[in-house]
Amino acid sequence: QNKNGVTLPLFPCPILAGLEGDPDLQFLLDGGKLVKIRSSSWKKARFFKLLEDCKTFWHESGKPFRKNQTFSIDDIDSVRMGRQSEGLNKHTDPSIDEQCFAIIFKGRKKNLDLMAASGQEAKQWVNGLEKIMTTMKNLSRQQNSEHWIINCMRKADKNDDNQMSLKELKHFLRQVNVEVDDSYAEELFKKCDTSNSGSLEGSEIKHFYDLLTHREEIDVVYGNSAETEGQMSDALKLIEKYEVDETAKQKNRMTKDGFLMYLHHEDGSILNPAHKDVYQDMTQPLNHYYMSSSHNTYLMEDQLKGPSSTEAYIKALMKSCRCVELDCWDGANGEPVIYHGYTLTSKVLFRDVIRAIKEYAFKTSEYPVVLSLENHCTVEQQKLMAHYLISILGDALVTRPLGNTMSKNFPSPEELKGKILIKGKRLNKVNASLNNNSTIDEDTVSEEDEAKSKIKLAKALSDIVIYCKSVHFNGFEHAKENQEFYEMSSFKETKAFNLAETSATAYIHHNMDKLSRIYPAGSRTDSSNYNPVPMWNVGCQIVALNFQTPSKEMHINQGRFLPNGVCGYILKPEFQRSLSSQFDPNTLTNGPWLQRKNFYVMVISAQQLPKLNKDKQKSIVDPLVRVEIFGVPADNASKETHYIENNGFNPMWNEKFHFDIHVPELAMVRFVVEDYDSTSQNDLIGHYCLPLTSVQNGYRHIPLLTKRGDIISSAGLFVHLMLIDAQ
Repeated sequence: QNKNGVTLPLFPCPILAGLEGDPDLQFLLDGGKLVKIRSSSWKKARFFKLLEDCKTFWHESGKPFRKNQTFSIDDIDSVRMGRQSEGLNKHTDPSIDEQCFAIIFKGRKKNLDLMAASGQEAKQWVNGLEKIMTTMKNLSRQQNSEHWIINCMRKADKNDDNQMSLKELKHFLRQVNVEVDDSYAEELFKKCDTSNSGSLEGSEIKHFYDLLTHREEIDVVYGNSAETEGQMSDALKLIEKYEVDETAKQKNRMTKDGFLMYLHHEDGSILNPAHKDVYQDMTQPLNHYYMSSSHNTYLMEDQLKGPSSTEAYIKALMKSCRCVELDCWDGANGEPVIYHGYTLTSKVLFRDVIRAIKEYAFKTSEYPVVLSLENHCTVEQQKLMAHYLISILGDALVTRPLGNTMSKNFPSPEELKGKILIKGKRLNKVNASLNNNSTIDEDTVSEEDEAKSKIKLAKALSDIVIYCKSVHFNGFEHAKENQEFYEMSSFKETKAFNLAETSATAYIHHNMDKLSRIYPAGSRTDSSNYNPVPMWNVGCQIVALNFQTPSKEMHINQGRFLPNGVCGYILKPEFQRSLSSQFDPNTLTNGPWLQRKNFYVMVISAQQLPKLNKDKQKSIVDPLVRVEIFGVPADNASKETHYIENNGFNPMWNEKFHFDIHVPELAMVRFVVEDYDSTSQNDLIGHYCLPLTSVQNGYRHIPLLTKRGDIISSAGLFVHLMLIDAQ
């Protein structure tokens, strides 16, 4: 009980502690009616409420035979005030804008389009949700871990009596993904039940929690570190920053709790904190960077019958994708549309997509966005496309070379901050139009495109293609002799991979002063992806992937663009930018790129891995860890631990691996945790990928991501890493 005599829950909510007394949070806990909107005719009132774990939202279902529905705050990607979703924009009147809001979910879960009774109420729902999301995002790894365990305890307390019986303790252990035999569970229970009451309460549950979360491997690491006292030059700084015991701090000592606090902090993370924000030189020409790029951006699913949506553009841009594709076709009523031509995919209006791009292009990165136009429209609808691009994007659209003169190479991402570039066909050289000696009329036929067909091009659309003019590829020599730096080619993956294998050095030199875009083969109707690494190895900048498809290839892409502030641009290594370079990733002749390293990895343990089969109470994971290296062919490697039966809570491996690295600047490392299955393919539990050059040496906690690339808040790997020069 608290000082007012009120009985408090045994399992408190850490979020509640951070927002205690907040009126917006209390508003959500009290709940209220909202109108759920699915179409112009389907608008139904439903009761919504935040449950006391501060993590689960409950709402009633209209169907009597259907269970009332819940979703986790963890599942929410963002909350948008106003008619800012496709559904609300389409099915509601502008006059009720301030009453509307949308909950956007991660992955493919449909948006919740909602309307409150008043603008004030809508604001309270949105403010409350955003406060909880921000608080959860700012929880330390240790707090996330506590929150997860406390929630599992709450679920195990079936009769809500704030006590834990032996049966409930066994249920709890299954909840946290660990299988123990009955005798061990009974022994653990007896050890904690000091009152011999047959149930755990108060300090007994705290004792059980401490026993459960005690990490033997941390004791060992802490003991070893304590013995090296005097050898750590940064020890005093760490003690000052992380030590929780004031007495120890005054004596310049670090307790085990302080040490654990450091290991859980981002300073103790695998990603070098110096690489977390933009740290690279952003003043190099645009073609000196890899750019995070999306193919068929408009699709939410596959390429034959999946929906097209402005949401797909928003999701890609919010992941700092910097090149998006617009497949443009003639639509009804003279309005151009975007969809996958000659298929059953749904259509979305061109103007709606441009509005979404204008709104979301620079929310997560201020660096330039390229709109790659696949133009199949008639001249009349092309004129309308040009009108929408110019009128909606305004000053953000680059319609003339910077400084009104065409230089000999690209401007930099820094110079193009907040700017949008159009990639597409152009009727003449940019210099010609600047000299005012262009005599082009509206109906000029453009040169052949990649499909060997000719298309009429509207001058208004042609004129806004400045730095990314699409041209057919006729070989590296032809490009060197005839192409301007701003004239670029798109390569189907099969053509690009062939060139990368047979003419790697020529390809790298081509990309030193021009841009190249790679796109998946049309045969990938399921929107699967190719491996982007061989394309980066030859300096290709715009390596376009199906962002809508969670896959190993997208995990690698996410890892490549994780450093440098997740801004969507990564500076290429110097040997891919210097004209004197003779680098070939396939043969690896001597040169500055050859920096032999030894990479030592010890996979120690994992913590709080999620259950994969939540429907089966007794289903516990059998985890193993695989460490993969992706880079030049000589560096590609994969090694894995043994699997551990029935323990996702605190499995321990203590296995060591060694990798020979030849070109560290092009190497990526991916950690994969899987659930072993002897009869079928292993299931993915979590993964994490980053460039080898951004790895911090030493004992590190590695966060884990879902298949879709979202953080699993409670889970992690504990490893020891050493990347050192080879002798």
